Amino acid sequence: MKWNMVMRCDASRSILYGVASALMLMLLVTRATAQSTQDVDLCNGGDRTAAEPQIVACTAIIKTSGINSQVAAIAYNNRGNAYTSGGKYDEAIQDYDQSIKLNPNYAKPFNNRGVAYQKSGDYDKAMRDFDAAINIDPKYADAFGNRAETYEKKGDYPSALKDFDEAIQLQPALTVLWNERCWTRAMIGQLQSAISDCNEAIRLEPNVAATFDSRGLAYLKLGQWELAVTDYNSALRMDPTLPSALYGRGFAKLKTGDRAGGNADIAAAEAVEQNIAGEFARYGLH
Repeated sequence: MKWNMVMRCDASRSILYGVASALMLMLLVTRATAQSTQDVDLCNGGDRTAAEPQIVACTAIIKTSGINSQVAAIAYNNRGNAYTSGGKYDEAIQDYDQSIKLNPNYAKPFNNRGVAYQKSGDYDKAMRDFDAAINIDPKYADAFGNRAETYEKKGDYPSALKDFDEAIQLQPALTVLWNERCWTRAMIGQLQSAISDCNEAIRLEPNVAATFDSRGLAYLKLGQWELAVTDYNSALRMDPTLPSALYGRGFAKLKTGDRAGGNADIAAAEAVEQNIAGEFARYGLH
């Protein structure tokens, strides 16, 4: 398992990039039955504390008499996002299916359905959906990033790297893309380039545990044990139970001769993730 992966479903970040105003505008233009501003806001992710308020609000909009297909497609997509955030992938996929049926040229539900498929472990269906989203919108950075992460899951790191290159060109200010490309480059041995990518991610957003974890992996592969320990310390200050950081720090400590500290970290990592040693072996770190 890759511990610093972040799939970019629109539900997980900004909820359709300004759809709140677009959905409100459509509701006004269509002169649909009066719909509360609160429902529109909640359907667009106005409450991030739980999935249920978004589900309820989107359902109310879907059931509104007289709304057009575009508004309904957005509401189904947003409700699918809420289901995805709650781990209800079957329900999410059903809503994305309906959104795509209502508006086949709407790229977001293809991307978001791909996320649901990826989280369900169906990488082939996920790839087809990310391909479809990119065919509709060739500048859809999230779809490139999500397809790259699915390539990673499939072990195709060169293809993942190409997609991260494209995503970063489209959205150079998005920290997670630099972090993910850092990790991918570390996996294929482009270690100095990996460190440069993580440095940029840290410059953009200095308090993300996953980025220090990724850079720590690059330092491990370079044999720079002290720098690896420093980065894993930073990651663990932000996420004390991150198993890859615990194991990586333990690995580095053993290399520096700190047997007690190294074994303690490795035991803590294995208490969280039983197969973490196998993962590091797959990275070439035995």
